[in-house]
Amino acid sequence: MSIPSLIFWLIFVVPLVGLLIYIMRQDRRKGITGLIVLGLTVVIAIVYMYVRTGGK
Repeated sequence: MSIPSLIFWLIFVVPLVGLLIYIMRQDRRKGITGLIVLGLTVVIAIVYMYVRTGGK
């Protein structure tokens, strides 16, 4: 990964995912469903970007 990409991940993506996990954990009824959806979204986004950039 390039430096700008790492900066983006560290400043925007990691805190956003952490905040979403915190918020979803507060909802006792649908917290697990939200975490599963969040996890799938993150995995799909990473795979999509890896395919689009050719692993560079």
